[in-house]
Amino acid sequence: MKTAHDFVEEARKQVEEISVDQADEAIKQADLLLDVRDADEYQVSHIPGATNVSRGRLEFKFSTDPALENRDMNIVVYCKSSGRAALSAKVLQEMGYRHIKSIAGGFDAWQQAGKDTTSPDLPDFE
Repeated sequence: MKTAHDFVEEARKQVEEISVDQADEAIKQADLLLDVRDADEYQVSHIPGATNVSRGRLEFKFSTDPALENRDMNIVVYCKSSGRAALSAKVLQEMGYRHIKSIAGGFDAWQQAGKDTTSPDLPDFE
């Protein structure tokens, strides 16, 4: 029986993972920086310019949103530690998207490297 780890390892063999150092240039060239973490994770902090579509909604969003029809978009995807990103990149490839890169180590590696992050400005009720 396969485990979640098995699926992630299989996906990693089929997708292009890039280092955090390579991610800066890839993000500049990207049409879409995709954060596939859950909405609550994204709300706490994310990479500037990222769009959030959680892993659980990915196939549905990419199948129904006309803005995401272009299969030649350059997409950089990340999650917390890169497992969900690898799975997402593999699924997007299977859906016909041709230019997908996944950030190895995910948001954790991004933060550890001291890269910029952002959070939404929430109202202060005090």
